[in-house]
Amino acid sequence: MPRIPLARRGADQRPVPISRARGTNIARAHGNPAATAVETLAPAFVQALPSLEGQTTVYSHEVNGEMLFELCAALVRTDLGTPELWNECGEDPLVFARRSILNRIGTKTFELVERNIEYHLEVADVVGPDNAGLGTGQLALSISCGGCGYLKIGQALRGLEAEAEGLGAAFYWTLIHSLYRVLRIYDHSDAQMYEEALIEYAEEDEPANRDQYEFPEVEKALPECIRKSLKHESEHWRLDYRRLLSHHSRGRYQKWIRHVQAIAKLSRMRTRSAQRNDFEGYYDGPPLPALLIVFEEHDAIAACFDEESQHMLEGSSEPAFCAVFSPDDEEQCSAAMRAVERFVLVNRELCQLIEEIQKEKGDEGRDCHRGDASFRAA
Repeated sequence: MPRIPLARRGADQRPVPISRARGTNIARAHGNPAATAVETLAPAFVQALPSLEGQTTVYSHEVNGEMLFELCAALVRTDLGTPELWNECGEDPLVFARRSILNRIGTKTFELVERNIEYHLEVADVVGPDNAGLGTGQLALSISCGGCGYLKIGQALRGLEAEAEGLGAAFYWTLIHSLYRVLRIYDHSDAQMYEEALIEYAEEDEPANRDQYEFPEVEKALPECIRKSLKHESEHWRLDYRRLLSHHSRGRYQKWIRHVQAIAKLSRMRTRSAQRNDFEGYYDGPPLPALLIVFEEHDAIAACFDEESQHMLEGSSEPAFCAVFSPDDEEQCSAAMRAVERFVLVNRELCQLIEEIQKEKGDEGRDCHRGDASFRAA
């Protein structure tokens, strides 16, 4: 939300002492040789002016600030905020709104997600880099990605396939398609599109330059179970995968499977969040990936992402999540909070899955955070 900075003092306006000699000259010019330097017309009176000691000397103003207070009132009505929290926040509506929403998320969930993905929460009355205004009386609650998560899943898929044929593929595809509905991820399909574009560039280039291109060969990086499933033409494959996961939901890898099942269930919930078409004309590109999924460290997918991520900061990106609502409309406000809750719950299940796979397989990939400037795109 645009914020007018605290009022600042202007240029130095300290009173300049009036020269005694100049005062004398002025007096003499009026024909009064006995006049002395200019003095006050009346003697100082100790109570003539009130003391400014302890008084507020700065002023802060929020454009459309009344909507923030309406949001705070709505948060109290939905039991997200309390009068005690309002006092703790110094009666600052922005701080109160953020703290109220974070309290709903919970400290443990917040810390879990923060360890794996970098998100930024914002409440504003504008959207896009040009600060395009929303409708009258509307606010946008958005979550932007500042550094995406990392999941190395190849070894986990091999373990699942050893448990039952097709279980690894069912696990992978259910996770991928469920996440697609909620947030943007970077997986093998994105790497394949990058490779196809690279091949087209090479074909259009001069013959003498074509030997300089190095193609990642993404298909070779796919596990055998995934390559086989790509050729699966059954119209009921999703139902087959769901049944297979349910059959093994109490087996050796029950924790992983239950997280994926929870993500799939949450992703099917209808929520009142902004759709990509709602941002048309406001941003230069789609949301930045919140998760990179590779099969092995430094495989072809990781290589493609490292190349593409170098250009992700060249334009403005849509937020990973956005809900537009009127704070004085109780139904809209509640719907927006439910949409935020679903987004957070999906990320909670995802981050728990990431850490449990790393723990089970002794993977230290998360500690090696892929957080250089080109990767942390936001």
